[in-house]
Amino acid sequence: MVRHLIWMRRPLAVLGGALLALGLLSMTSAQEADPLEEVLGIIDTTWLLTSAFLVFFMQAGFAMLTAGFVRSKNVTNILMKNMLDASVGAIAFFAVGYGIAYGVAGESAPGHGLFGDGNFFLEGGFDDYAFWLFQFAFAATAATIVAGALAERTKFSAYLAYTVFITGLIYPVVVHWAWDGSGWMTAFRPDTFLANGYIDFAGSGVVHTVGGIAGLMGAIIVGPRIGKFGKNGIINAIPGHSSSLAVLGMFILWFGWYGFNPGSTLGLSGGFVEVAARVAVTTTLAAAAGAATAAIASKLWTGNYDMGFTVNGTLGGLVAITAPTATVEPWAAIIIGSIGALVVMGGVRLLDQLRIDDPVGAVSVHGFAGIWGVLSVGLFSSKDLLLSAYGSETNYGLFLGGGFEQLAAQFVGVGAIIGWTVVTAGLLFLAIKFTIGLRVSEAEEIQGLDIGEHGQPAYPDFGATPVSGIFAGLGRPEPVKAVPPKQSGPDEAPPAASS
Repeated sequence: MVRHLIWMRRPLAVLGGALLALGLLSMTSAQEADPLEEVLGIIDTTWLLTSAFLVFFMQAGFAMLTAGFVRSKNVTNILMKNMLDASVGAIAFFAVGYGIAYGVAGESAPGHGLFGDGNFFLEGGFDDYAFWLFQFAFAATAATIVAGALAERTKFSAYLAYTVFITGLIYPVVVHWAWDGSGWMTAFRPDTFLANGYIDFAGSGVVHTVGGIAGLMGAIIVGPRIGKFGKNGIINAIPGHSSSLAVLGMFILWFGWYGFNPGSTLGLSGGFVEVAARVAVTTTLAAAAGAATAAIASKLWTGNYDMGFTVNGTLGGLVAITAPTATVEPWAAIIIGSIGALVVMGGVRLLDQLRIDDPVGAVSVHGFAGIWGVLSVGLFSSKDLLLSAYGSETNYGLFLGGGFEQLAAQFVGVGAIIGWTVVTAGLLFLAIKFTIGLRVSEAEEIQGLDIGEHGQPAYPDFGATPVSGIFAGLGRPEPVKAVPPKQSGPDEAPPAASS
């Protein structure tokens, strides 16, 4: 046993030596700096970059999840949307989005608290590249949430136009309000507008509610898929094509959430290593509680242990814990995650009754569970944990004796996020609808967007031959017909055997 423990320490020793070496190299290039601060800065930057990589890897999770929840004829389309979310979103966030979220252009710029107005195109003396990468990964997450709500009937060009605006304007404004030190409702101002200000540690409201409510507006304006709702209130289930992809996507997202939530400490020094570790635990427990609750509730509701509800219940637990993850005890995380799963299931039922079609449950998972997560901060936040994460021990959770004021701040904050997103996303989707068009034709929707939009099915061996794209002209080979051997005549010798 001791021998095994010694072997396990070797990688840690190598890592520690590498960090120390980097610190020494930095010290030689900047001898006036405090050596300890140099090493701590390297550790914090490494942590932030690693967290950014994990959050970006969530794009693969979203791609697999949404691909599994749509029909096979639309898989290429949804995968293309996920790829372009990240790509187009990176350019928009580089050019405009980051400047609106965090940019400043002089001492007088931050005063109004509504939006930033500097560092566009990362100019103006910008050099915090690790922070930009981390924030870009969050922006890409907000944008890609919408893909699921609009799946199977939205034009590809229309979706790209939407992506530019959410990463360049809609999402960054909310980031400035909530997370920038000059934002009007942020918890990081010395003069908070109410209680401790709006607390949203990793983005239940800033990221997920923005994405979910934008998806809701898009789903309303684009309309339901053909055949989803029948006459006399009939609701037709349209199952996705691959449970395996959906579950794989869920686990990738869960894994990426360890960058999303613990990484939001933005570093490990200054006591934040303990906060990050606790956040990882509350994240895990909320996800597990969401999965278990959804499985049991679906059995009681439908008579079956429903896989789709369980996948989305897990994600609902993760979304819900994202805001309070640093300020609640582990036992509270289980309650928050469980309620998050029930909120998702109730949200799916509500949207069906309102005849709003959301193929993958994005609105319920991210929008509704995100709202619950924001409000749970004002209900379950611990006095001691609020102090360790935000430096304040007043106005903590209502259920723990902290009063109503923090809950009121959460209501105001999430209400502002919903109002901003409803107006801006609604106007955006209406503008797209009446200009380039939002929805594909009925014939194209029936055939599938893979062929109509991309000329390339995801599974060419099992569907119709594509008419264009990289597989054009290949098709499937003609079946080989069996030819009976030629019989030798009475005056003919049989054919010689092939060597």
